[in-house]
Amino acid sequence: MTLVQPHALLGLSRSALGDLLNGLVDRPFRIDQIYRGLHHQGVQDLQELTTLPLELRQRLAERFVVGLPRTLERRPASDSTEKFLFELADGASIEAVDIPDGERRTLCISCQAGCAMACKFCVTGYWGAGRNLTSGEMVGQVLEIKRHRQLDSAGLNLVFMGMGEPLQNLEELRAALEILTEGISWRRITVSTVGIVPGIDALAAWPKRPNLAISLHAPDDSRRSEIMPVNRSYPLAELLGALKRFPLEPGRRLTFEYLLIRGFNDALADADALARRLAGLPAKINLIPINPDAVLGAAMVPPPASVVERFRSRLEERGWIATVRRRRGDEVSAACGQLRAFGRDPRGFRTPVNL
Repeated sequence: MTLVQPHALLGLSRSALGDLLNGLVDRPFRIDQIYRGLHHQGVQDLQELTTLPLELRQRLAERFVVGLPRTLERRPASDSTEKFLFELADGASIEAVDIPDGERRTLCISCQAGCAMACKFCVTGYWGAGRNLTSGEMVGQVLEIKRHRQLDSAGLNLVFMGMGEPLQNLEELRAALEILTEGISWRRITVSTVGIVPGIDALAAWPKRPNLAISLHAPDDSRRSEIMPVNRSYPLAELLGALKRFPLEPGRRLTFEYLLIRGFNDALADADALARRLAGLPAKINLIPINPDAVLGAAMVPPPASVVERFRSRLEERGWIATVRRRRGDEVSAACGQLRAFGRDPRGFRTPVNL
């Protein structure tokens, strides 16, 4: 006999919450109390909604749950980064990371339990595709990290760069962002994509948008297709065309993420080709020396620091803002590209699902 999971309330908008609880909650201000308790006060259990009458709390608890992910494990690193392993209601597992950096605080959030993109430099892709997360499962990662680390939303930055491809889960992502931006500015939220052109165009139509980061990692189609199968569906010309029509508010730029892989894409000629390829785009370039992992193979190693600096300087000489991302949390496999789904057998890199 299949057990039916209680309906989770976390991640529902006020209107959706009102529709779901219609008949059970007959006063509109009660809906607002429930919504605030879930998304702003971080209640762990519906019985904690003490602004509600006891009888109403009991009736809610009989039919519904908050829907927070369960924290299975916390892995702190010596640099104060901390990785969280969460279990979802159906048993799926995801990871997210808290990254303190001086006065700056960034939470790296997952949008899928796995990833179908099969990028050759990403550990998540090695474990294969999973499912889309709900808006509540995304919001829940933020709430749980804030609770465990005793954080508030002031000055907090969110990056959707954890497990999964955000633009494959746009509707749930949008619902999550509508809730999260009640306490965190859109300008403090970044969504990263491998370059799914229809998703970029859909995101462009939103009235309010987060920052957009694009995983590029090679200046030509041949090498990009070698490590990023998505490029076979949306080659660079098509991707850059979508980015040229993407609306940016004054003072905002696109971010191009460029992994540096020793002997593959780290030559000065590659920096020149990258500068030419991105000409005319209001953008900055974030260089990321690849973070090695046992599943990625011996070829996926970073260049020496001197090569990284020469590459960055060459881009700067060509007029680009170029920065090097500092490695954070590598000792607990929390660095860029190292998140994985625990409790699953590795499947190796496979052809991604049709886009």
